[in-house]
Amino acid sequence: MASLAEGSPAPDFSARTSDGGEVSLSALRGQRGLILFFYPKDETPICRAEVCAFRDSYAAFQAAGFEVVGVSSDTNDSHDRFRERHQLPFALISDQDGELRRLYQVPRTLGLLPGRTTFVIDSAGIIRRVFTAAFASDEHVAQALQAIRT
Repeated sequence: MASLAEGSPAPDFSARTSDGGEVSLSALRGQRGLILFFYPKDETPICRAEVCAFRDSYAAFQAAGFEVVGVSSDTNDSHDRFRERHQLPFALISDQDGELRRLYQVPRTLGLLPGRTTFVIDSAGIIRRVFTAAFASDEHVAQALQAIRT
């Protein structure tokens, strides 16, 4: 299964975040863009590096008019501990049933593990960048920053 293509409309979704909030693409449309990144698991070394890299660049994304949201299959309790431990300023979504991952056609790594894919979605709801790399945690942030600057 391949990810959605750049230039295509992003599928609309609405999901509860681990802190009890809600994020939906339709609510952001016309106002803000969205960096939607899928990662395999809280607290694994590569995932921690990726999520902390998004944290460290959060101000740049905000200044450019983008929200940042991370998605994994971990529980909300796991996400809450992860957010607190690493002082994450953005929301995390628990996708335990894999529905959001399927909607965004995120490929599995080696056919087994949940994939690592980042989508840069503009305020019109169009996918401007898709980046998939299982072991390149910092590159996800670099690709997203490059996309919002061009």
